Amino acid sequence: MRSTVDCNELVAAIGEAVVVSDTKGRITLWNAAAERMFGFAEDEALGQSLDLIIPERQRRRHWEGYDETMRSGQTKYGTQLLRVPALHKEGRTLSIAFTVALLKDETGAAREIVAVIRDETVRWAEERDLRRRLAECEARVDEKKS
Repeated sequence: MRSTVDCNELVAAIGEAVVVSDTKGRITLWNAAAERMFGFAEDEALGQSLDLIIPERQRRRHWEGYDETMRSGQTKYGTQLLRVPALHKEGRTLSIAFTVALLKDETGAAREIVAVIRDETVRWAEERDLRRRLAECEARVDEKKS
């Protein structure tokens, strides 16, 4: 039995950010979860470059990968999570994880990239704190051995 779920309704309702961008990296879809995550309203994001949410120091690497994905029509991040920093409208850094899917035209050429994004800022901070605490504990154990 085929689902009667409307794709637009689904994208609007899900809790993960969905961002679609064209071959040049201009945002063509920005759902409500993206708005909550990054702080930009849909009308502020649509038509803008993905640089809107990419930290300056990450841009060169991002665009190299983006251009290669569009050229080749292939990505390893369809099943593998990519974890990177991102920017909130207020200027603070987020830690995000996402997968991507390529939308292709009738000739098979990539025409858009869909990113499904999760904010992992809290989890990342907790893991960093745990690693710090573990290192401190290991240092104390090493001191007692000496």
